[in-house]
Amino acid sequence: MLKIDRRIRKSQEAIKKAVVELMIEKNFDQITLQDISDRADVSRRTIYLHYMDKFDLLDKLLEEHIDELRELCDTAGQDAEYMDVGLLWFEYLERHYLFFSAMLASKGSPFFRNQFLAFFLQELGKKENNLPEESNQELADGEIVDIQFLGSAIVGIVEWWFKNKKPLSPLFMAERLGTLLERNLEADFPRA
Repeated sequence: MLKIDRRIRKSQEAIKKAVVELMIEKNFDQITLQDISDRADVSRRTIYLHYMDKFDLLDKLLEEHIDELRELCDTAGQDAEYMDVGLLWFEYLERHYLFFSAMLASKGSPFFRNQFLAFFLQELGKKENNLPEESNQELADGEIVDIQFLGSAIVGIVEWWFKNKKPLSPLFMAERLGTLLERNLEADFPRA
């Protein structure tokens, strides 16, 4: 049973790596299952054992990274400083450079950008209002606008960082991001 699990994991990792590498080379729409199969050195049948199609594969890959980023935030806790959370984000992004550069700086998926933005909006909203993840509590109009603005700014900063091949360290990026978030959110919505 353990050998089967290892083979499955190895196949899935090869498939994921293949799709990311291909996305650096061409648009996702131009990538075929045969391209993925050839690059991963697995049969198309193997791909279909794990994924319904290439869109399901991409969805699962996106979900995996967003979930890992969310876990990092949860581990840091609600009381973590913005700089500390930002450092967790940028270190994670750097460790998964190939994936994020394919998704953000290359011919990546607009769907990913929306998912990425939704992640940052949710995390900023939770942190600013000490809301549990599944809270139905409404944000004030001003908070919604501020969080939307800052979430979009974070995605823009991350895109810039990747497009320019990470010219600044994760620590520097986290410090600047932390300063900007504190300046913009703490001034308007001081914590109780």
